[in-house]
Amino acid sequence: RDSALRSASIGINVSRQQWLAFAFSGFMAGIAGGLFVFSKGSVFPDEMAIPRSFDALIMVLLGGVKTLWGPATGASVFTWLHDEISRFEYWRLLLGTLIIALVLAFPQGIAGFVQNLWKRTQTTGANDA
Repeated sequence: RDSALRSASIGINVSRQQWLAFAFSGFMAGIAGGLFVFSKGSVFPDEMAIPRSFDALIMVLLGGVKTLWGPATGASVFTWLHDEISRFEYWRLLLGTLIIALVLAFPQGIAGFVQNLWKRTQTTGANDA
C-alpha cells in the first residue's frame, strides 16, 4: 500500500496482492454481516445511517490508519468512551471534545503512538547495551 513501485521492483505482483487483499476484506465483511444478522435476528436500514458511518470513521481515526490494530483499538476506545460518557446530560459535546483532543494529541492514532513508543524504547534499549 505504501510503496507499490518498490514492491514491484523486488518482484511482487502488486495488482494480484491488491486484488487478494480486496477479496479477503470483502469475505471478512460478509462474515461479519452474517454474524451480525445471526446475533440480532434481522437487519434494519438505520444500521447503515450516516451517524453510524461517522462512528466507524471516528473509530479508524482514533486508532490509527497505518497500523494493523489501529481500527480495533479505536473501536474499543470509542465504545468505552461512549458507554462511560453517555450518562451525562451533554454527553455528545463531551464525547466530541474528547475525540478531537485525542486526534490532536495522537496524529498517528492511539495504536500508532503506542507502536512508535515501543520502537523508541527498543532503540533506546539497544543503544544502552
